[in-house]
Formats: sequence, structure tokens, C-alpha cells
Amino acid sequence: MKYKINIGCGRQPTEGWINFDNSPSIILSKSLFKYFVAKIFGFINKKEQTENINWNKRNKIFFADGKKHIPLPSNSAECIYTSHMLEHLSKEESISFLNEALRVLETGGILRIAVPDLKLAVNFYLQTQDADAFMERIFIAPPPINTLKQKIFLFFSGYRQHQWMYDDKSLSKLLKKVGFRQVFICKAGETNILNPGNLNLYEHSDESIYLEGLK
Repeated sequence: MKYKINIGCGRQPTEGWINFDNSPSIILSKSLFKYFVAKIFGFINKKEQTENINWNKRNKIFFADGKKHIPLPSNSAECIYTSHMLEHLSKEESISFLNEALRVLETGGILRIAVPDLKLAVNFYLQTQDADAFMERIFIAPPPINTLKQKIFLFFSGYRQHQWMYDDKSLSKLLKKVGFRQVFICKAGETNILNPGNLNLYEHSDESIYLEGLK
């Protein structure tokens, strides 16, 4: 049986699929030593942070940094899904992720991507003329790195803000550039995945575009 993979699942894993995320809490959930070191240095000092570590452990979320490596064999997946993850990568990192997805997918496999629609954000600004609200909506403000603790946290957790935004044309162009044979722009609820199972085909439907690339 071929794998079904959800990459960058956050707190919304897909039941029956292999769920990956790059949250440091997954690493901490698998190592008591790293957990206690993080607690000593004050990186775990809130109840919700501890709960997030335990949640990842209970829900069997696996660690993967998709822009570097998906820990599965080549040609082993029938479908890959990622929702609101690609915009957190730089353009170069996105290309690396898409190449890694191509490696893991079998021939005829499908990559399904949901990302925030840049066109909606731009239209929002044109209608409201509210620059501050627009900047908040596209979430590109860098995190504070004034203290040593903030710098260390950024080093371990990575940059969590948006780094690149897409509309359907630009994302289609990118998928074709890296080698997907066909690209489909889908409506919420539509998919070319034959057996999506419990996959949420409407995730973030009020703000997203959905594209599927065929290997």
C-alpha cells in the first residue's frame, strides 16, 4: 500500500494518513533530555506549550522539515497534502520542497496544496484602503530578535511568518517549473485524489486557493 502524507499538519492531522510537521515540540516529545534542557532555559514556561508537546505525542505526529527531506523512500506515496505551509517558505525553499515531493510521489501521484490567496488579500486592501490591516493579514512582519533568548528560539524554531505569497497563476507556474506533468486549479471540495479518505477538502476555504500537481 502506498503512503498518504500530510506535511505541515500543525494541529489538524488527517486520520488514516501519515502526518508530519516541523514543530520543535515534536522533537521535545520524543526526548526527555531535550525537554528538560528546553525547560531549564525557559523555552517551555507556559501551560499551552507543555500541552502542545503532549498533544503531538498522543496524536503520533512525526517530525519532518519538508524543504530539506521527507523521511520516506522515493516513489512511495500516492498523494501528498500540505495546507498553509508553502507560504512560510522562501521561494527557493518552496522549490526544494516541491522537488522533494516529486521524489517521494509515485508516477501518477498527486500533490495537493492549499495556500492563502494573495488576490483576496490585495482585493481586501483595495476595498478597505487599510494598510495596517493588510500587513497583518499577509503576516510578513519579522519576529522580535532583541534578546539572546529570542535569538536562540528563532534559531531552533525557525521563521514562522509568511515569506512568499501566491495566486493560482503563480503557483501553477511554479509547479510546472519543477516538473509536475499537469496542474489543476480546484475548488474547495474538489480533488483528483482517488481515495482521499478523511482529508479535509475544505480546509481554510474562506481564504485559500487549491492546486493539485500530477507527477
